[in-house]
Amino acid sequence: MSDYRQLLVAIDLSDQSRAIAAKSVELARQWQAQLRLLHVIEFVPVEPMSDALVPVVQIDDRVIARAGEQIQALATALGLPNDSCRVATGNVKAEILRQAREVGADLIVLGCRERHGLSILVNLTEDTVLHGAPCDVLAMRVR
Repeated sequence: MSDYRQLLVAIDLSDQSRAIAAKSVELARQWQAQLRLLHVIEFVPVEPMSDALVPVVQIDDRVIARAGEQIQALATALGLPNDSCRVATGNVKAEILRQAREVGADLIVLGCRERHGLSILVNLTEDTVLHGAPCDVLAMRVR
């Protein structure tokens, strides 16, 4: 296996994802790779069955700014450069894949949670990213 050079770490800014980011930083250091943190703010349309291609509810700029502050603080705490983090808006799954292609990621890192019951049938982010990724995907268990 060749070393990875460009890691894209998708986080939701929860405590668990902060731990995943910290583990990812260690991997990036071992491989001497560049690491980028990504947080995606997903809009929830008022009419889920709508054919509209734009969000029905506009995302408040304050939400984006607050997420930007949080991800920047995390990057600083992890010793990452200022340009290593990004907040995007849109569909989480599609945006992770788009960002991976844009930055030329050769590894996408994300958290995954154990599923039980009917949730096994739901198409979760890690499944969609795994099957649509242009590169390898590392799913770290969130406890």
